Amino acid sequence: MSISIDKVADALSEEGYIVIPCALSDEVLHGLQQRVTSLSPEQWLSAGVGRNTGYQQNKKIRSDNIFWISKDDPQESAFLQDMELLRQGLNQQLYMGLFDFEGHFATYPRGAYYQKHVDALRGRSNRVLSVILYLNEGWSDDDGGQLLMYPEHREGYQDEPIQRVAPELGTMVVFLSEKFPHEVLESHRQRFSLTGWFRINSSQSGRVDPAN
Repeated sequence: MSISIDKVADALSEEGYIVIPCALSDEVLHGLQQRVTSLSPEQWLSAGVGRNTGYQQNKKIRSDNIFWISKDDPQESAFLQDMELLRQGLNQQLYMGLFDFEGHFATYPRGAYYQKHVDALRGRSNRVLSVILYLNEGWSDDDGGQLLMYPEHREGYQDEPIQRVAPELGTMVVFLSEKFPHEVLESHRQRFSLTGWFRINSSQSGRVDPAN
């Protein structure tokens, strides 16, 4: 893993987010590239918004497709091992109580987008830290599909983006899930990423919250 856990921890405590170029080893990145491009159209699911009974598919909000990752595939497992090291390191330094990680590949066909949203509603989700890893080589501004991150909502203010991130291979964004609204601009070519969340166990029964 190429990530400096110290650097990530410092950025999260000071700014709440970090953008990391060349975040993982070439071996892991290329393995993930091979894996995501090998998936058949039938394996992709239409992405939705909300959770549990509030879950719905709405192409006016988001039009990407997803595939949930697991330890069963060696390329996915290699990435999950890196995330486990990051989880342990952040817990040691920031006492975040991160319990586990869930994630999925996402593909944005030409014309797809995701409107401004937050990954976790304050106090209503066990997702506390978001991770986005990009898997596209040779991405240009004309290809669209940039991630725009905004500051926390302030009533009466028209917020400007605080970050504009091109989805270039190896770039990783890590941010507090409740804090930063963000959106994906319309993509003009097929776009691949891996999105995931470090979660806390907020179950009151001793069992782990279900992944959503």
